[in-house]
Amino acid sequence: MIQLAQTAPSAWNLQHWQVIVVQDPAHKKNLLPIVNNQQQVEDASVVFIILGDLEADKNTEFVYLPLVQSGDLPEQTYKHLLDDMKEEYENRKHKSRDSAFLNASLFAMQLMLAAKSKGYATVPMGGFQAEELVAELRIPERFVPVMIITAGIASKQAHATTRLPLDRIVIHESF
Repeated sequence: MIQLAQTAPSAWNLQHWQVIVVQDPAHKKNLLPIVNNQQQVEDASVVFIILGDLEADKNTEFVYLPLVQSGDLPEQTYKHLLDDMKEEYENRKHKSRDSAFLNASLFAMQLMLAAKSKGYATVPMGGFQAEELVAELRIPERFVPVMIITAGIASKQAHATTRLPLDRIVIHESF
C-alpha cells in the first residue's frame, strides 16, 4: 500500500512526507490517550502516522541529480529550480509548512485509496494531541504530524454519511 501511495504527486516532486507504521499492540495502546481514546487505533491492523516534511528541499539532490546526470533535466533548469526552492524554504517558512501539509495529504489520500483497492477499510483522523504524539514517537522537528490513518478489515459496515450536493460546493467561473 505504501508503495502505491508513494506515487502521489507533490510540489517539485519533493515528496514532502514520511509515514510511521505502527502495528505492535503495545505501541497502539500507548497511542490511545494521544488520540482521545479513539478505539479504532487499538483495533486496527495498522496505524499510519502521516508526517509532513518541513524541510523537503533537502530531498532536491536525490530527486533531481539523477535526472541531470542522465540528461533528462537541463542543468540550467535544475539551477532555476534550486533558486526557487531556496527562496521558498529560506524566506517563506509559512509556505513550507503549507506545502508539508498539502503534499502529505495527497500521499495520505492515495494511501487510503490503495488500502481500499486491496479490500481494507480506513479512517483518517485529525483528532489527536500533536505535541504528545511527537514526544511519544520521538518525531524530529523537521516533521509535523498531519494525520493518523487506521486501516484493517472493517468489523462492521461503516455508517452512512451525508454529502453536500454539488450545487453547494461547485462554483462556476467565479463567486
